[in-house]
Amino acid sequence: MIPGFTDHQTDNLGYSMGGEGPPLLLLHGFPQTRAMWAHIAPELARSHTVICPDLPGYGASAKPGSLDAYSFRAMAREMAGLMDSLGHDRFDLIGHDRGARVAHRLALDAGHRVLSLVLMDIIPTHTLLSDLRWPVAQSYYHWFFLAQPYPFPDRMIEADPDAFFHACLLGWGGAQLADFDADQLAQYRAAWRDPDTIRGMCNDYRATLARDMADDSADADACIACPTLVLYGAQGAMARHYDVPAAWAPKCRHMQAQAVPGGHFFPDTNPTATCTALQPFLDARAR
Repeated sequence: MIPGFTDHQTDNLGYSMGGEGPPLLLLHGFPQTRAMWAHIAPELARSHTVICPDLPGYGASAKPGSLDAYSFRAMAREMAGLMDSLGHDRFDLIGHDRGARVAHRLALDAGHRVLSLVLMDIIPTHTLLSDLRWPVAQSYYHWFFLAQPYPFPDRMIEADPDAFFHACLLGWGGAQLADFDADQLAQYRAAWRDPDTIRGMCNDYRATLARDMADDSADADACIACPTLVLYGAQGAMARHYDVPAAWAPKCRHMQAQAVPGGHFFPDTNPTATCTALQPFLDARAR
């Protein structure tokens, strides 16, 4: 799945691991799997032990029925538990999209464990939902479609999952289907054609409205303590609708921010530029 990495399976999580050095946890986004790191993880593994799990509900990980399992808090605990099982008490953390939201929650709930944090192409969940503007709602309509009660969105997506998820890959700026690696895209398709995965991804978004908004409202003034790098797609929807660095500045004690050429899926479509943006930040942490 990731060149040079070994694949593993626990009772709840599928993950890939490779490299040597300080532990680094990579969390993918929607509608991907850990395959999104195929061109990034091997580069980072030159200096780190890199762990790439599938989030709950995605890829080879379990698809629980309870919404409680899909809150960012519950998924953060699941990721921390994986790192415990591998013997890593403290680690660096990178997340994209939904993975970045899990990473944000992990850094708030278990900040003593996160040495550094990279958040890719999100603004805080509470900011997005509490001050929702119509252009954002138009771009991010899927948040509310996927959150509808089972089985309405699930069944509609099952009718043609490739059509729906391709539209997601292309709908948030700066990409066309040919920009995605063919092997990675094939792995995404294999995952999202599974009805249980569709249900799991819908449950992820259902939990945001049912669970995460309350958690994030309670922590609206909380700050990330560790060094934080905010990366965002220069041609993406978030950059069009928000000042991304300004949205994160009040929530981070030590923040850097940088635009990366591409849209929301710049780690897929521009992995070289993504690695170039990541490496100095990780190198500074290693010194």
